[in-house]
Amino acid sequence: MSKQRKGTKKKVHDKQRETMEERQDGEEEVDEELEASECVVLRGIFKLGKKSHDVLLTRSRLSWMPIVPETPTGESCVLQPGFLMLQDVYAVKVKRRRAVGQQSGGPVLGVALFHSKRSGRRLEEDTVHLHNASAEHTHTWYNTLKELLKGFSSRPRYVKVLINPSSHRKEAVHIYREHVAALFKMADLRTDITVTERKGHALSVMKECKLEEFDGVVCVGGDGFVAELCHALVLRAQLDANSPLDPVKSRLPLGIIPAGSTDVISCSVHGVRDPVTAALHIVLGHLQQVDMCSFSTLGQSVHFGFSAMFGFGGRSLALAEKKRWMSSSRRREYALIKTLARLRPEECQLSFLPAKKSNPGQFGHKDQDQDRDQDGGSGIEETWTTKQGLYLSISIMSIPCLSPHAPRGLAPNTSSANGSASLIAVGNTTRSEFIKHLKRYNSSSGQLNFSFVEAHDVSAVRVGPLSQVGCSKEESEEEEEEGGSRTAPIIQSQGAFFPWNIDGELVEIANEVLIKVHPRLITLYGEEVDEVESTASCSCI
Repeated sequence: MSKQRKGTKKKVHDKQRETMEERQDGEEEVDEELEASECVVLRGIFKLGKKSHDVLLTRSRLSWMPIVPETPTGESCVLQPGFLMLQDVYAVKVKRRRAVGQQSGGPVLGVALFHSKRSGRRLEEDTVHLHNASAEHTHTWYNTLKELLKGFSSRPRYVKVLINPSSHRKEAVHIYREHVAALFKMADLRTDITVTERKGHALSVMKECKLEEFDGVVCVGGDGFVAELCHALVLRAQLDANSPLDPVKSRLPLGIIPAGSTDVISCSVHGVRDPVTAALHIVLGHLQQVDMCSFSTLGQSVHFGFSAMFGFGGRSLALAEKKRWMSSSRRREYALIKTLARLRPEECQLSFLPAKKSNPGQFGHKDQDQDRDQDGGSGIEETWTTKQGLYLSISIMSIPCLSPHAPRGLAPNTSSANGSASLIAVGNTTRSEFIKHLKRYNSSSGQLNFSFVEAHDVSAVRVGPLSQVGCSKEESEEEEEEGGSRTAPIIQSQGAFFPWNIDGELVEIANEVLIKVHPRLITLYGEEVDEVESTASCSCI
């Protein structure tokens, strides 16, 4: 019995020694990996949950290894190590124990790191709690973490916030207060807020504002309000550079908090319609450069924006604008059905300049020489392709135009910064075939797989309505009242106009429109995405 007990005891000690050696080897491997990649800034003991951990801080990440005590039987509890990248941390606070109603002071409990975590396309708030009752130890870690977070130069410290209280269901102010304001405060992001009072108010603010005081601009609203801010930022850059003819890149990035009915622009740079995700992109300083288009007629600049629709898209928006008393979804479906019932082609001349790509088949950034080529500054002769005919719809988009209704976008073959726009021209066809084309946008692919649809990557487009197109405002209103359906071309008369849908805003233009793509003209907070979460579908077709 004595020999058996000694043998059992020896096995237990051997197992304990092996477990200890394995754990030490694991810790040494982690330490060696950290030290090989970068120097350790701080090292200390904290509790995460109820277990003590050996915590290491480098300039790029925080990592922790559980400290597992010995057990009499030699068995060890398996606890996983973890880490947190500092690029995902937007705030650090000292934790204290306070009585009810106590506003300050209290015993130190440790440090809390507030960070983002990814869930699909969404960014969500999360917290890592490091518990340690030593005030000196805690403040050393707190001050060091604060200094490291200041090293992320792309993160804004002071932003100008503009809110459109009329967007969608008039919830923009509530969305900002409920989902964004507290997060900005937690990240120590100072704000100067303006709630707009009328259309064009944001443009006036941008012209008069001292932008040099800010690190960025944030807008809370729908696509029309976003387009107004982007247009204003480019105009302000032109004004500051004393360059009234040539577009100038905006110095300040723009953050978009979605509060509209479709939020196409927000979906294209966030991948999801979520104010928290948008706010986290802003506080973490996630930047991307985005192409924009200029729209002009008769040599006069009309607008800077991301997308334009002529024909079906313009007419349906014009009809929806007359039903503003309806809810946005009802108004949109009503206009879609009515426009389909009156479906007719527009006769026009379509010209486009094919885009030049540095790496065919891939979407990427082009160099400055290519930018000059597209602007006509290199002396290379530009060859335009011109067509004339009947078109149900013509769309020009410099971004994919993602939305829950079109998860791969209205322009699935383009990206936000490839230096070109997608021209999609839908020729004359039957109503049933056109509806099939529209319904494909709600699926994953096949939107352009029709004989009457042509798509091109372009750097410039001219759309010139011919003499048998257009209608006066009086004729349009009379048609709506009578409920009639026009199948014959309408003779253009004095005061004729052509409705354009430019970034969700109705613009009426009577002559040929020139659209030019300007690579990386504006910087937006967000990240490039190729598909959006699909949570909605149109029930009307």
